[in-house]
Amino acid sequence: MDKIVFFDIDGTLLDHEKKLPASTKRSIKILQDNGVYVAIATGRAPFMFENLRKELNIDSFISFNGQYVVFENEIIYKNPLSKQYLRQLVDFSEQNNHSLVFMNDRLMKANVGHDSAIEKSLKSLEFGHPEYDEFFYEHKDIYQVLLFCEQNEEEIYKVKYPHFHFIRWHEFSLDIIPNGGSKAEGIKKMIARLGFEMEDVYAFGDGLNDIEMLETVGNGVAMGNGHELAKKAATYETSSVEEDGIFKGLKKLGLISS
Repeated sequence: MDKIVFFDIDGTLLDHEKKLPASTKRSIKILQDNGVYVAIATGRAPFMFENLRKELNIDSFISFNGQYVVFENEIIYKNPLSKQYLRQLVDFSEQNNHSLVFMNDRLMKANVGHDSAIEKSLKSLEFGHPEYDEFFYEHKDIYQVLLFCEQNEEEIYKVKYPHFHFIRWHEFSLDIIPNGGSKAEGIKKMIARLGFEMEDVYAFGDGLNDIEMLETVGNGVAMGNGHELAKKAATYETSSVEEDGIFKGLKKLGLISS
């Protein structure tokens, strides 16, 4: 069957307690048994969802909101942030007393020893405060940066750095990726490898970083617990993650029957 389904993680595969519903796990196994490709599409770094991939037997994923793409354990696309622009961002964020966390496929490091905004934001993903290494970005390819500021403080960054794409995911934090980057672009790289048509591509998501993905695929499904803008971008809407939204959505689409 020449079909593939992409799943966001937080608020889609995992509920708000970061638990995987039994109905979701069962539904993904049915998809795989039926010959449907299953992949993850997330803003998280690969090291942040390795256990989930193993539990669900998923070897293909879009990470960093599309900047690092792996198909069946093979890296097929990488799009790191410009070191030149990162240096400028570091200087500007320091002037404004806003912390940063740099992320590659294996590690994340903070440019400060401790910040309560970092601690609170990453705690929501069940991760602790990263170790301090203010020059980590100089020695590694960085695919995503987390900027820690409140909503009324982010506009100055968007104006000053049009070559970055800013996506808010937490009250205190935004993802920063290259301008033009998105989960949708990562998906395009994967389906080009598979030779699939977009009409045979499905995606489930709930957040602001899912909007381009839900608009681009042939069959975008927003979770009932999702952001209103994600719902507007989707073709379909299912129930919330806590109410077996993945199972009900896949059944509605005819991809599983029970």
